[in-house]
Amino acid sequence: MTGAPRSGGRWWRPRSLRTQLLLWLITLHLGAAVLTAWFSFEAYGNLVHNALDDQMRLVAESYEGSDPQKLPHPMDGEAAFSRGAFIVQIWSADGQTLRATSWPVLTVPLQPQPGFSDVNTGAHAGSDWRVFTAKPGTRADQPRVQVLQNEDYRRRRALRRAMFEGLPIALLLPLALLILWIIVSAASRSLRAVARDVASQDERSPTELSLARVPDEIAPLVGAFNNLLTRVRNAFATQRRFVQDAAHELRTPMAAIGLQIENLRAHVPAGEATERFNQLEAGVTRAQHLIEQLLHLSRQDAPQSVGNARERVDIEVLLRESVSQLMVLADARRVDIGFEGSIAAVVFAPAAELRSVFDNLIDNALRYAPEGGVVDVKLHEVDGHAVVDVLDNGPGIPQAVIGRVFDRFFRVPGAVAGGSGLGLAIARTAAERHGLRIELRNRTGGPGLMARVHLPVLPV
Repeated sequence: MTGAPRSGGRWWRPRSLRTQLLLWLITLHLGAAVLTAWFSFEAYGNLVHNALDDQMRLVAESYEGSDPQKLPHPMDGEAAFSRGAFIVQIWSADGQTLRATSWPVLTVPLQPQPGFSDVNTGAHAGSDWRVFTAKPGTRADQPRVQVLQNEDYRRRRALRRAMFEGLPIALLLPLALLILWIIVSAASRSLRAVARDVASQDERSPTELSLARVPDEIAPLVGAFNNLLTRVRNAFATQRRFVQDAAHELRTPMAAIGLQIENLRAHVPAGEATERFNQLEAGVTRAQHLIEQLLHLSRQDAPQSVGNARERVDIEVLLRESVSQLMVLADARRVDIGFEGSIAAVVFAPAAELRSVFDNLIDNALRYAPEGGVVDVKLHEVDGHAVVDVLDNGPGIPQAVIGRVFDRFFRVPGAVAGGSGLGLAIARTAAERHGLRIELRNRTGGPGLMARVHLPVLPV
């Protein structure tokens, strides 16, 4: 059962560490701004409340102690609601008759208890009032004084002050987020550098990642990855040594067996023994070819050495040499092989690696071409790019398995030609290492296979 594909995560829990950090920092800053405004609202609300209560008491005392009785100045609702002006009421000594008021519209009776109280005059806006009722005077006919102030004005004043206190945080928030983004991006640059180092690793010679610029938080992860790379490198080296040792150990006895078979040929009687002898000789030849391919494969998987440096290689000259060297195999199978070059092209790569690509493709074509068949090698241009085509008139490859023929030791079911199943794998590995691409397709004009190598340069 396969795992579900990796998704982007939920919006409050993204996959990106940088996005997570920024999201939490933004939340922290917004929370700090809200808490600052709330604390400011509470603290300044108490301060405003106490200061205005003291002013109300002083106003009441100024009216209460005046002789003769001072009358309040008339005012309107705008002053009461917008500016928080004090509304002064002068009541009779018994509290039954309102003698004078600065705003007659407001009908709030004299409160039975002296001191501060809160009164609501209805469900409409601005109906909450803060009331201070002065104590009865020492004289029997001394009037009572009551001072009122709108509560909404007090709340608005405290809210404005709280918003003013939180304004610096709100204004600094974009700048803080920009700075945080720069800091987080700079911190994550080391992670991207580690990712680039990992992506640039050569699968044949993985090297340890440098810890010089790695943050302490991910140093254990990089260290564990380095340990894994060391084990992988050791496993690859062990595998290469095994293949090399096994191939070298087999090469000498197989060569001796080949010589013995060649010496015995003159002593083999005609008839069925000759047929059996030919089968034995063909099997030994295939075994020798497999040993050579294994040696070539182990050298190819080894880390590139200084002697395997890139050089300017003329593809036409290289192809002519490959055709000439494989002419012996072509003559043995009575296959007509030819080369045609209509352009000139060069590739910067080790000549031995390029020779491995084309030798294996041509060898594969010669082995699968029928006796008396034809193999053509062409260097030409397709859509402005240089390509090399190796064409044969053999049975081709079934479309269902054409994608698997590059796998090591894979052989097309029903194939009659002897082979190791390594030639195409070796060719593709060498090609991909140096920017070439091999494409296989069955020929449309008749039986056979076309192996096309796309060169990484334009014709020169």
